[in-house]
Amino acid sequence: MNPLAGQDEHETLETLFRNVDLSFAEEAVCRCFHMAGPGRHPRSPVGLFRTFIVMHMKGVRSLREMVRLLDVDVRLRKICLLKKGEKGYPRSVLSRFARKVGADKLESIVEDKVVALLKRSSASDVDAVLDASFVKAWSTRHPKDSQTGFSDDDARVGRAGRTFGLGYKLHLSIDSESRLPLANVVAPANENEKRHTPTLLEKTRQILSNAGAKLKRVIADSQYSDEKIRRTVEAVIPYPANQKRNVKGLLRVDKKFRIYGPEDLKRKYHKRPTIEAVYSFLKTQYGLTMNKARGLKSVATYALYSIMCLVLNREAAENTGRPDKAISPTRSEAHV
Repeated sequence: MNPLAGQDEHETLETLFRNVDLSFAEEAVCRCFHMAGPGRHPRSPVGLFRTFIVMHMKGVRSLREMVRLLDVDVRLRKICLLKKGEKGYPRSVLSRFARKVGADKLESIVEDKVVALLKRSSASDVDAVLDASFVKAWSTRHPKDSQTGFSDDDARVGRAGRTFGLGYKLHLSIDSESRLPLANVVAPANENEKRHTPTLLEKTRQILSNAGAKLKRVIADSQYSDEKIRRTVEAVIPYPANQKRNVKGLLRVDKKFRIYGPEDLKRKYHKRPTIEAVYSFLKTQYGLTMNKARGLKSVATYALYSIMCLVLNREAAENTGRPDKAISPTRSEAHV
């Protein structure tokens, strides 16, 4: 689904880039390339970075499709910093850029943006909501091992909603109030959420600390019910039916999603669906379902570009005086 449907796409993108500060990103991506001295200089790293943002914002499904658009669309060429008469970015250059920047540098760019937005909102005590969502692999199952990928060795078969699929899981923590993504981990789909929760919580605490805030409590579904987690942080997590049987006064959720337990815990747990909305935006508006990357690191990079779009949408909305539009990407007046 195109997130810019019903609007002037080019005007939307132009306004977005006018209302966000990409200086840190420019420094980070330029350090990946030979920019001075003798030798052949690269194509504009900032323009290439913008190109990947545009791909996710416009719902472009492949690098080849993006190359074709840059060959014929004058306004889009300008947005991606291509000069008049300059050849568009070829597919090989785009692929090389994605490998050179990589998930680690891209994650640092996203974290810098998140910290800046948290400082701007004067966040202090933050309730973090945790959840994981399936990302389909761009591969078929291996004919000799149905639990692994044929053209993607890192992909694994795991739970995908009510069924099973070959792919990965994006583990995410968000601020329950602003719906701002805080930290993320990408892992094969067969790995349980609890395995990556300590890493996710540590990254969340670090980001909040950098912003002068602290983690107040964690809100998650019963899949995260673990005594190790409960000992390290205040946890609003329902106990599944097979834990602490016959113990009253605990938070529980039945198969029909009816909530039982103390009223204060039920009220806090009602914040959990906010992360479902965030995943919905990432998938339907920012291209998370159109993964054509192979390998854990490449899929992590792909997911981070989707997260980056969500974060930039919030920054643009706040810079245009409409923070309420940060959670409405399809009708955001921050882009009009």
